[in-house]
Amino acid sequence: MPFISNRGKKVPLSPFRKLIPLAEAAKAKGKKVYHLNIGQPDILTPAAAVAALQNASIPIIEYSPAEGILSYRKRLVDYYRRFNISVDPSQIIVTTGASEGLQLLMYACFNRGDEVIIPEPFYANYNGFAQIADVVIRPITCSIETGFALPKVEDFERMITPRTKAICITNPNNPTGCFYDKATLVQLGQLVKNTIYILLQMKYIENFVTMVTRFSLFLI
Repeated sequence: MPFISNRGKKVPLSPFRKLIPLAEAAKAKGKKVYHLNIGQPDILTPAAAVAALQNASIPIIEYSPAEGILSYRKRLVDYYRRFNISVDPSQIIVTTGASEGLQLLMYACFNRGDEVIIPEPFYANYNGFAQIADVVIRPITCSIETGFALPKVEDFERMITPRTKAICITNPNNPTGCFYDKATLVQLGQLVKNTIYILLQMKYIENFVTMVTRFSLFLI
C-alpha cells in the first residue's frame, strides 16, 4: 500500500483549521463560539459588486493566463504608479491569495536550507510553507511592551547569516495588527540593499515607502 511522502508527514497542521472541528463540536452541544482563529470578514459585500457579478456576460468560463489577466495587471501598474512605484505588467503575477504567492516565491527564490527572518508573532502557516519548501524560518521577537513594533535594525543585523535569503514583513502585522513606521522600513531596506530579498505583504500601499526601485523587493 503506498504511503504519503515524508514531507507530507512533517508539514505542520494549520492551527486555524485544527480549531474548526473543535468549534463545530462545541456548537453542536449548544455552546456559543467566538471565532478568533480566522479573519472572516463580517462587512457586507457592496451591492454594486454583487450585481456586476450576477449580471456579467461570460458565455464561457475559460482558463485565465497563468500570470493573470493582462487588463488587470495593467490596472495594477496604474495603481502602483500613483505611489511612485514603477513596474511593468510583465513583472506582476496574480495569485489566488497571498498564501499561494508566498509558496511560489519560496520555490522560485530559495534553495534548501536558506533562511528567512520573520518578526513574530507571525501568521502560523508560514511554518508549513517553509517546511514544504525546505526553508528555515528565523523568528525575531516583537515585544508586547512596545506594541509589537519592529525590533531595532541592529537586532535584524545580528540575525543575518550567510544563509539568510530574505526578510518577510507583513504590514500591518498578522496577527498583532501593528503598523510599522516608515523610518524603520527605510532603515531595514538600507541594511540589506540588494543582497537580501524583502518580502513585503501590504494591506495599505498608500503608507508604503518607494523602495521598489532601490531594493530587491516583492509586493505580495
